[in-house]
Amino acid sequence: MDVRSATDRTEKASRVGRRVSLSAVLRRGAYPVLLAGVALTGAASLHFRWEPGRLSILSVLAVVAYLALLERLIPYERRWHPDAREWAWYGCYFLLTMAGGAVAQFLVSSLVGVVAPPEPTLPRWAEIPLALLLGSLASYVIHRLGHTRPLLWRLHGVHHVPQKVNVANNGVSHILDVVLSQGVVQLTLAAAGFSHASLAVVSLFVVAQGYFVHANIDVRIGRLNHVFASPEQHRLHHSVDISEAGHYGSDLSLWDHAFGSFTWHPDRRPAAVGLSEPASFPATGDLLATFLHPLRRR
Repeated sequence: MDVRSATDRTEKASRVGRRVSLSAVLRRGAYPVLLAGVALTGAASLHFRWEPGRLSILSVLAVVAYLALLERLIPYERRWHPDAREWAWYGCYFLLTMAGGAVAQFLVSSLVGVVAPPEPTLPRWAEIPLALLLGSLASYVIHRLGHTRPLLWRLHGVHHVPQKVNVANNGVSHILDVVLSQGVVQLTLAAAGFSHASLAVVSLFVVAQGYFVHANIDVRIGRLNHVFASPEQHRLHHSVDISEAGHYGSDLSLWDHAFGSFTWHPDRRPAAVGLSEPASFPATGDLLATFLHPLRRR
């Protein structure tokens, strides 16, 4: 009986050890795998001249599926897993934002097509990093203004209503906020003369980063936090405690360093996430009220 008990304990300890080992590997490897996937996809898109629109949709679905799986394998906070009703809400936001954004950005896309040259004026190895830096700066500015200008906050605050941070609610945004932020970034890059192909490659990274920083996964990227944004920083950005919130970059951390908003507190957990004044916005599930919210009298 003692021998069997000891054997059972040994086998149980072995299983626990394997789970711990797998979790450690996933925590270390999750982000490098994501970056490698984006890099390989970008290189293939340039080589095979893939159509950007279809590539964008497929890459979003692949990134969401990958991160959603990791949320189950190495969750940061189990209470932040979306339930079936929340998945339905988030799916509606995703579809409405995609559809409405596509229609609303028709003129923006036309302008980008007119302004941006079809072929690069710089070699790819120089153009893509420069486009990433400039696009990240434009994104940082419009995001920070979304938090500091009341009119823009009435749009951007919709994104901060959920009291969870996960890959599914990355898409919870007001359509006009999406149009404004994407339009500013795209027009900035086009006006700078970056080519269509380089803009498509940069977009792959930016979109993947946007979902990554919202992922409810227990990862640590260490000193890379000084270069790239991560869930460690962004879940604090969603904190109800304004004193620990900050960090407006969702792709790179460089501009937060440059403008004094860099936030990285290893192992700090936000007191709670969501709005400091929850009654100031409609609930996420109230879609019509959410989209009409900016029109309400203050």
